[in-house]
Amino acid sequence: MKHILKPAFAAILIIINIAAIPVRGAESDAIAISNTILQRHMPNGTIIDPIFASRTSNEIVSYTRGGDSATWTGHYLAAEAFRYKVTASADALANVWAALRGIRSLRIVTGTDLLARCLVPTNWAFASSITHEEAGHGIYNGMVDGQSYRWVGHTSRDQYTGVFFGLGVAYDMVEDTAVRAFIQTEVTALLAFLLDNNWAVVMPDHSVSTVFWGRPDQQLSFLQVGRRVNPERFESLYVSYRAQYATTVITPIAFECLDDYGSYFKFNLDEANLYNLIRLEDTPKNRKRYMKAYKVLRRTLDSHRNAYFNMIDRGLKEPDSERDAETRSLLEDWLKRPRRDVWVDNRLKYFPCGSSRACTAIAVADRVTTDFIWQRNPFDLVGGGAGTIESAGIDYILPYWMARYYSVL
Repeated sequence: MKHILKPAFAAILIIINIAAIPVRGAESDAIAISNTILQRHMPNGTIIDPIFASRTSNEIVSYTRGGDSATWTGHYLAAEAFRYKVTASADALANVWAALRGIRSLRIVTGTDLLARCLVPTNWAFASSITHEEAGHGIYNGMVDGQSYRWVGHTSRDQYTGVFFGLGVAYDMVEDTAVRAFIQTEVTALLAFLLDNNWAVVMPDHSVSTVFWGRPDQQLSFLQVGRRVNPERFESLYVSYRAQYATTVITPIAFECLDDYGSYFKFNLDEANLYNLIRLEDTPKNRKRYMKAYKVLRRTLDSHRNAYFNMIDRGLKEPDSERDAETRSLLEDWLKRPRRDVWVDNRLKYFPCGSSRACTAIAVADRVTTDFIWQRNPFDLVGGGAGTIESAGIDYILPYWMARYYSVL
């Protein structure tokens, strides 16, 4: 005798089966992107992007985007750490180690525990493409494990934020003694440098490239990661800073939210810093204070159709069917995007609110090409390049593996 499924139960089975199909396909896409990153985007252990001979060629003729190599290496570390937590893949663990060694090299090469933006071996065939492009930031000489390198200075807060974000995530996602010991060493050295210099980023010539003054959110986030990986060294210091500055975390966040268009990358930094700061907070009173700042940020961005920011939101809050469905749709749309920096002009497709700004967030598949889409303004109508630069795809694998970890996929 045949068993007849009740309609409601049958519908549930159909939904489950349909939902499972894109997950398997998306995983193969994510793994393919990770493989391409290893093959073409980490020639010296940190993230940079290749330039091809033409938009149809696969011949690499130079490299670019070295100025943000540190921050994207940190984001890549986070992505592979989430992947390892979900899959226990040996390849993911190897990628975690590759990113960690890259971050170590960015610290060691400076000779002072300062974080470099990027480094290239002096005898690398494409070294000049990075050093010439980044000459305005200052190019310095250094050594890593007996090898001579040139490294890019004038390090920004962006670079530190990306690296601390990745190290904080990896420490919790990869429960491996050797990995955790390595992360403890890196966090301790990087944080000690900032503290010894009163939260100023000091170059070898004693110039200051940036400071973290007036950014209690960033200072507390780094110290939060510090006390997580090395409580003996940083626990009491974090508690002291928290007592003084927890109530002021909202101030710089609220100020930045007054303009939701200009310098849009600032929101990516805010999201990364608040993610570690809030998820690691162990006192309800201070978590509430931090969440107050986060809610201001989220109200500003929740209509921007941003898969990565949605995943940060899921990591800090409860499941939300509407937000999580949007995230799945946005990730699917990302796969329709060109991987190279082709020129995009949406002025005839979207209603403008100004000469180059749309009135509402542009569909992910149509947005201008860039290195990490979630840190770029979703209202920009025009942008891109000649179609010769390939982006790494960290803007897919990071929210994808976060979605897997948080059961959104």
